[in-house]
Amino acid sequence: MAEQKTNVMRFLTQKKIKYTPHEYEHGDEAVDGVTAAARIGVPAEKVFKTLVTRGASKNIYVFVIPVAKELELKKAAKAVGEKSIAMIHVSELLGLTGYVRGGCSPVGMKKQYPTVIHSTAEELDTIVVSAGKIGFQVELAPRELIKLIRGKFADIVAED
Repeated sequence: MAEQKTNVMRFLTQKKIKYTPHEYEHGDEAVDGVTAAARIGVPAEKVFKTLVTRGASKNIYVFVIPVAKELELKKAAKAVGEKSIAMIHVSELLGLTGYVRGGCSPVGMKKQYPTVIHSTAEELDTIVVSAGKIGFQVELAPRELIKLIRGKFADIVAED
């Protein structure tokens, strides 16, 4: 079977950013990130999920955090200079980003929203994010990703 390329993979190739594709088995529904990490054989600490939020100003923000962690809304709001933020409703995801739940990538959204990646990514050689389609992931250097999406690193997760 030929390797399937997602738009995210094509975009990374076009920008000459080195990545490793990962694919995992899934049913009709998205699996949680920890399960996806296990299926591709990568430690959960290296696999990041993409969350889309709306600030009090009505601006959209993207947060990329380890799959086993929870977004700390107060820290996230502070990181983007908002009074408060809230998760968007899943029904808005496709229209805002071009992606479905479980296949949302910080790369190649319809519009480039301000994006914050959790600070633990800075300490890793590579991280894994969605390749824009359920069952597909890409592994790449976090510094390459941050440059590509013009994002920043910050502590944005809840303490265990």
